[in-house]
Amino acid sequence: MARLTLPQLERHLFAAADVLRGSMEASAYKEYIFGMLFLRYASDQFEDERQQVIAEQLARGRSQAEAEQRAESPSFYKTFYVPVRARWEQIRDHAHHSVGSELNKALQALEHENRSLDGVLQHIDFTRKVGQSSMSDKKLRELIMHFNKVPLRQKDFEFPDLLGAAYEYLIRDFADSAGKKGGEFYTPRDVVRLMVQIADPHEGMSVYDPCTGSGGMLILSKEYVEESGGDGRNLALAGQERDGSVWAISKMNMLLHGIPDADLRNNDDGTLEDPAHISGGELQRFDRVITNPPFSMNYSAEGIPFSERFRYGYTPEKGKKADLMFVQHMLAVTRSGGMVTTVMPHGVLFRGGDEGKIRTGFLEHDVIEAVIGLGPQLFYGTGIPACILVLRPVGSKPAEREDKVLFINADRDYREGRAQNYLEPEHVEKIVSAFRAFEDVPGFARVVSRQELADNDDNLNIRRYVDTTPEPEPQDVRAHLHGGIPIAEVQAKADLFAAHGMKPERLLVPKAEGYLQYADVVADRRDLRRLVESDPGVVAAEAAVKTAIERWWKYEEPRFDKLETVADLVALRKELIGTFRSALQATPLLDHFAVSGIVASWWGTSLPDLKALATLGYKGLVEAWVTTVLDALEEDKAKVDPLDHKAAKALLPEYLDRLAALEAEVAELNSTIKAATASDDEEEGDGVAEEALSPTELKKLKSKLTAVKKQLKSEKVAFADRLAAASAALDDTAARQIVLDGLESDLLAEAEDRVARHRRAVILAFQAWWDKYRTPLSALEAERDAAATALAGFLKELGYE
Repeated sequence: MARLTLPQLERHLFAAADVLRGSMEASAYKEYIFGMLFLRYASDQFEDERQQVIAEQLARGRSQAEAEQRAESPSFYKTFYVPVRARWEQIRDHAHHSVGSELNKALQALEHENRSLDGVLQHIDFTRKVGQSSMSDKKLRELIMHFNKVPLRQKDFEFPDLLGAAYEYLIRDFADSAGKKGGEFYTPRDVVRLMVQIADPHEGMSVYDPCTGSGGMLILSKEYVEESGGDGRNLALAGQERDGSVWAISKMNMLLHGIPDADLRNNDDGTLEDPAHISGGELQRFDRVITNPPFSMNYSAEGIPFSERFRYGYTPEKGKKADLMFVQHMLAVTRSGGMVTTVMPHGVLFRGGDEGKIRTGFLEHDVIEAVIGLGPQLFYGTGIPACILVLRPVGSKPAEREDKVLFINADRDYREGRAQNYLEPEHVEKIVSAFRAFEDVPGFARVVSRQELADNDDNLNIRRYVDTTPEPEPQDVRAHLHGGIPIAEVQAKADLFAAHGMKPERLLVPKAEGYLQYADVVADRRDLRRLVESDPGVVAAEAAVKTAIERWWKYEEPRFDKLETVADLVALRKELIGTFRSALQATPLLDHFAVSGIVASWWGTSLPDLKALATLGYKGLVEAWVTTVLDALEEDKAKVDPLDHKAAKALLPEYLDRLAALEAEVAELNSTIKAATASDDEEEGDGVAEEALSPTELKKLKSKLTAVKKQLKSEKVAFADRLAAASAALDDTAARQIVLDGLESDLLAEAEDRVARHRRAVILAFQAWWDKYRTPLSALEAERDAAATALAGFLKELGYE
């Protein structure tokens, strides 16, 4: 039986959400999906283990009835013991009336039998009213039958933590759909990775998130320790979440990621007013606190426990200024030598009053280590830029960082998206490198003394210390008046051009002393892109990058043959990232951060494939790719173009070429027929009539178009069978080459993306000079005078003069 792939499972879960989409907001129905998913997984995994127990008991000589009776003992089960009432067969076949109530009872029964689920599933209520009514039996039955389509047994997954990866996808999809409310339970994972890398948790430490949300900070902390070569199981994870349904989601997220022992707690009042992690009447302490607390909240100081947490003072209870209260709680629960990494709104950096006094207290006690400004629209539901504060308890800063604060202004380091912006790996690398170096980086980072901060009234506004406002575009008055490009401006771009192999004298020639002009080959602004892209130096520089990557890949290919388990990926990642950076050191086109971004982005995108490779082998991964293509063929709006997938390209290259040729022929025939029909309609005269097609010729073309379309349709229908047959015919050697070629192609695509960005910067420089100086004032005046003369002539002819 084919393994269940990540794209398949993601589509299945997205379609489950489609069942409820429109009935209510994503923030309301997410718990139904998560609850149903968990019921199905727990039941399927239990049933699989139950059959193994029965088989073992039969092998010991017991009867079928005795074996089945013994299999009802919870002690046999590694994951969950599922009582009869919560088993999928029971839900599917018997929950037809009061379905919501039946599902609730199934969840209660499952929770009752499993201590790891204590308090978790009670927060999922299938009878909860949304608006004036609860979910109908019909809609819930539809949801049940949708989840009935795909078994969720561990042995059927293409890699072990497939369900955890799909669960993350589902959480992200809900955050996308929920907009502003999505930000209340989900922090974008690129931001989380940045925070975790700054915090740098190690094996044996404890990590705490006082506002857990979906649990991403804790899960990625564990992954970071494992990627660093440590044992993620030897990391104590703790967190608190006030929203019961979100807490339940985070608990399930932990369980599906193989973290059964995370100490996640829930109460209605939240961390400030009712901290839950208490030991011996005192607050527990942790090595790392990593969190994204809710911005701009009110709170109540009356009766607030552990008031010693707020040694620096209280912010106003109203006015939505609880941010620094959260920060004080974080410091209070951090062990000596520990670290706090938290997202904060910019307002905490400069607002006065009580917040200003608290800020001064932080600085006087030297607990702020770094202030990091992030770009806009990185978070769900808000375009407001945020910052990251890095703090250490009193006396915990390294000696060389005492009485200093590092300011990093990364407000321009992001990739723009349509609705949301993104931190890419190179941006994370740049920020983390600056933090670890703790030294000045012009236009990006600056170490500021306590005295300078005091001189600025302890205002921590990042731009006051690191201003990233671009230098104004230089304007040369003489060039505007008489034309020409100032040599000084060209020289200022020397590093950009040299890195890309571009010699500006190929497009610019001397004009007058200190000025250049475009060479004769540049007749129009549109020529600039073509000339830069085809420039021999540019082509050579880009080819050098590709050659270096291909040479590196050829050397590293045998490493993939040694993958036996998913655990082997830790060592592989470490080696590939290290050797890739070394391999591209000699290519000046891409800087250190871009090189790191290429391999890190590729690794992140390819990780599901690499996990499948480690689990299934080369042939199994090709089969998984083919499954993805075949599924996409059946979808109306597939996220993947089946004809453009690497598996299709590798297995049926000649067939795809034939399809492309047929599609091109259809397009050409359509164009010819349309042009001929338009000519007949317009009746543009004798010249057109001589070239027009006769009715007989037009009829022949239309017949040919019909025949080609029919052939194209027939070929596409046969595509699925051809692809499946080609996959089945593969031997291990061929499958290995297809996988490695596909992975290399993805890596080269990441590199080309960075190269293209750099090339665009080169092109934009030449285009900017064209826009500024190509038409000098004298030419504009001549055009104006000519237009005035022409206008005067027209007016005279009309008798107005």
